[in-house]
Amino acid sequence: MTPILELRNVSAGYGPFHALFDVCLSVQPGEAVALLGANGVGKTTLARAATGLIVPTEGSVWVDGVDMTGVAPFRFARAGVAHAPEGRSVFATLTVEENLRLSFRQSKGRRGVGAALDQAFSQFPLLARRRPMLAGNLSGGEQRMLSMARVLVEAPRLLVADELSLGLAPIIVDEIYHDLARLRSEGTALLIVEQRISHALALCDRVVLLEHGTVIWEGPTDGAEARVVAKIFDHSAGEEPPC
Repeated sequence: MTPILELRNVSAGYGPFHALFDVCLSVQPGEAVALLGANGVGKTTLARAATGLIVPTEGSVWVDGVDMTGVAPFRFARAGVAHAPEGRSVFATLTVEENLRLSFRQSKGRRGVGAALDQAFSQFPLLARRRPMLAGNLSGGEQRMLSMARVLVEAPRLLVADELSLGLAPIIVDEIYHDLARLRSEGTALLIVEQRISHALALCDRVVLLEHGTVIWEGPTDGAEARVVAKIFDHSAGEEPPC
């Protein structure tokens, strides 16, 4: 089976700073992979390389058997690869509805906006109640929910989700992972970039662990108890991972 995403010996960084070193990683169609590691080990850089936001200094990035190395990020999006970046990623001076309309009009055209809005507000009733509110006045969790709604309604072939739980209340994290599980049941493959491991282990089939920009361990989540992964974190990063 051809992977929906494949990184072949990818190295990447920012100017003189190198963050990834000879990384190999693949995600099969419909598979969910958890990319775990402590802060600063290169997880976000890998997510950006996987979606075309940065170009590898070495190696190549393949989507569905096509070499996409160096192409513009919109080409990744057109190939069905969506990126939910770290942080909130909303237009603060636009309303909740305007944020969604802007995103859906680009992806679905004018005729598809109404149905996409209905779906987004159905999936996220809280956003429906905040419909006329400026996005900048939402809470951090609500802003994260808005950024996720723009992605989840698209039903991409692959979603690369970066640190979804960062700074959110546990109840909001539960809701987001519930939506990710639904998205996966509908056929979307997932690459979940996380520092916190409990939700990722419950959702994913396979774990890939990063240390200092390199893959140090990977394997199935079946039988990989959180305490085992925690020992790997202890050995590699010298700290206890949050759960």
